[in-house]
Amino acid sequence: HVQLVESGGGLVQPGGSLRLSCRASGFTWSTYYLGWVRQAPGKEPQWVSSLYNESNAHYADSVKGRFAISRDKAKGMVYLQMNSLQSGDTALYFCATGEGFDCSGAYCSLHYWGQGTQVTVS
Repeated sequence: HVQLVESGGGLVQPGGSLRLSCRASGFTWSTYYLGWVRQAPGKEPQWVSSLYNESNAHYADSVKGRFAISRDKAKGMVYLQMNSLQSGDTALYFCATGEGFDCSGAYCSLHYWGQGTQVTVS
């Protein structure tokens, strides 16, 4: 079964950086997208980024140019490098995976989520 375990969240000042990590297993890497979804307090979850391979990455407009997603398939890890953090980036960040990439549906097809890691920008 799919297992996703996030780490790396914390408190950071505006303009700072954080790198989130996710240990991922239980699915076929060659057919699944990996990504991140976040949920700010009192708001609906928001898709952040999806990655199929190093040449096929997608970002929400709100994070484009500031966040970078990457993976290390050999280690079973996916990462989210977050730079130039803003207060609006404060949220619980979920590592996620799913088959395909379709943003006409919920969370751009990222249907399996981990427990989340908190990022606070203040």
